[in-house]
Amino acid sequence: MEARRDVFQAIADPTRRAIIGMIAEQPVNVNTIAEQFDVSRQAISLHLKILTECGLVNVQQQGRERLCEARLEKLNEVHEWVQQYHHLWTSRLSALKNFLEEEAGKSPKKKSKKSKK
Repeated sequence: MEARRDVFQAIADPTRRAIIGMIAEQPVNVNTIAEQFDVSRQAISLHLKILTECGLVNVQQQGRERLCEARLEKLNEVHEWVQQYHHLWTSRLSALKNFLEEEAGKSPKKKSKKSKK
């Protein structure tokens, strides 16, 4: 039994990210997508299958063409996951900044090396 793919698997591959970028604005047919990459049509079909299984792309037959439409709401899962770490690192970096500013205020001023006469 194959495990269900998730959105993180979809965006892990640069070709799949490029495909998502191509179809984000408007639906694009499979042939147009395939023409943009230096890989076989079969490889593009596999990428589209993974994107479809992850829920990021919907492929619909329209006449003789297969149109690919992005379903970007699925990227919210990625956004929410990244956001938790954004908050964590923002607070840590803010604490580090405060600490460094406090330490800079505590350090004695450097004495001039000029000798007094």
